[in-house]
Amino acid sequence: MQKAQALTLVSQPGRLSGGVWERASALVQSRASPVSAPYWLAPGTACDWAVASCDWAALSADLAALKVDAALHFPGEERRKRLLIADMDSTLVQGETLDELADEAGIKDRIAAITARAMAGELDFAEALKERVAALAGLEEAALARTLARTRMMPGARVLAATMKASGAVCWLVSGGFQAFTEPVAAALGFDRQQGNRLEVTDGRLTGRVLPPILDRDAKLSALQSASGEHGLCLAEALAVGDGANDLAMLQAAGMGVAFHAKPAVRAAARFQVNFTDLRTLLFYQGIRAQQFAR
Repeated sequence: MQKAQALTLVSQPGRLSGGVWERASALVQSRASPVSAPYWLAPGTACDWAVASCDWAALSADLAALKVDAALHFPGEERRKRLLIADMDSTLVQGETLDELADEAGIKDRIAAITARAMAGELDFAEALKERVAALAGLEEAALARTLARTRMMPGARVLAATMKASGAVCWLVSGGFQAFTEPVAAALGFDRQQGNRLEVTDGRLTGRVLPPILDRDAKLSALQSASGEHGLCLAEALAVGDGANDLAMLQAAGMGVAFHAKPAVRAAARFQVNFTDLRTLLFYQGIRAQQFAR
């Protein structure tokens, strides 16, 4: 007998009820073969549903039209992950810290346009990073602290990190951004380790150079492999999350690689996606009930 797959549905809080739930339920029953009633992880917000089969391509598109995030888990997969490896910009924090730093120099729009192309995979990440940082030459070092003060955590980031830590998971922050931001963000969230690029500063001002080596797409994959090996874990036990093209190799290698509000090319290549909800969805995807979330 074929083992059941687990289907997870997640909406904005309370939205998976009433007419939306009726439509979502009808879609599941028409596109899949449920073998049990839905198990609610958070009433009106998230549920697991055991299905014998599923037309995933059609169902995921239909649910997206309802602004419902969904994930399909294969039979026998261990959903609870023991390693969280996360990107920072537009993932753990809102916005791109380099773009916000450029705002201090009055060139945010120019830099943001390059960032968007790099994250979409249209530009070489390392070269795009060098170009953007070069434009900041002469900016006072104090601008870093002012930018950090304006930086806000992504909704759900604290709950995600706290719950993973409470379950005994290891948490690494790995970013193509800069240690001036990765260090305080990782500390605030209780991450075990952080990696980021380094800006060269001389006499209290940015020189416009990134100190080597540059942490890029390959370095993120290497960090995932290093973290797994260091803690005696296999890649299947890892949860990775990011939004940009430089995260893709890491997302594809992890047991659960989640494209979070990601660029189209990243969404197309990632097995798991979160497009409408916040980072708490990564916990629901692991089958964790809201009552088990750490605060």
